[in-house]
Amino acid sequence: MKNIIFLAPPNGGKGTLSEMLVSKYGYGHISTGDLLRDEINAGTKLGKEVEGIMKSGKLVTDDIILKLIANRITKPDCENGYILDGFPRTKVQAEKYDELLESMGRDLGVVIYIKIEKEAALQRSISRITCPKCKRIYNKVSSEMKPKVEWICDDCGSELIQRADDQEETFIKRFDEYMEKTMPLFDYYQSKGVLKTINSHTSKYDTFDEAVKVLEEN
Repeated sequence: MKNIIFLAPPNGGKGTLSEMLVSKYGYGHISTGDLLRDEINAGTKLGKEVEGIMKSGKLVTDDIILKLIANRITKPDCENGYILDGFPRTKVQAEKYDELLESMGRDLGVVIYIKIEKEAALQRSISRITCPKCKRIYNKVSSEMKPKVEWICDDCGSELIQRADDQEETFIKRFDEYMEKTMPLFDYYQSKGVLKTINSHTSKYDTFDEAVKVLEEN
């Protein structure tokens, strides 16, 4: 099974697609944000270092992130493949990640770019609502992703909220920043011959079918 890196603008559907692929194939799902939080909660030496950096308002270095990833991909749930979520974000990070994999004798896998037009992503953003407790994501206008009871989480019964970064002005800034800073990765991975492009459809199942086709290509 191929390891996956997703490249997707905000609201491209990466999170939903990741959940569906984990369910189908048993992928390990690696979120860099979760790795940092887990390390802090565990109270490790590295976790204390990370906590200090974050409290000071500084960014955690690429080297620390790579240490966490190197440890995470050796876990049993990653043996048959994993999805790397939130990393790399820049070409420099991609190059460092390549060096890490080479040192560990591991394969990069496939990079999947989820294509979505800015206006479509914006409409998803302003329609998205989230459970603050279990973090499940819903969409007010999607028949597939509406909660069964308006503004109530299906799973835990909490009242749903709309996050500040899903407001129109905030979304546009995030989208434009992504295209400026992260899209050079598109060219980088395309030049390596590992990039595949799929479309972010209105139906998550259509997007899922495209991803499965890419993963099951010989």
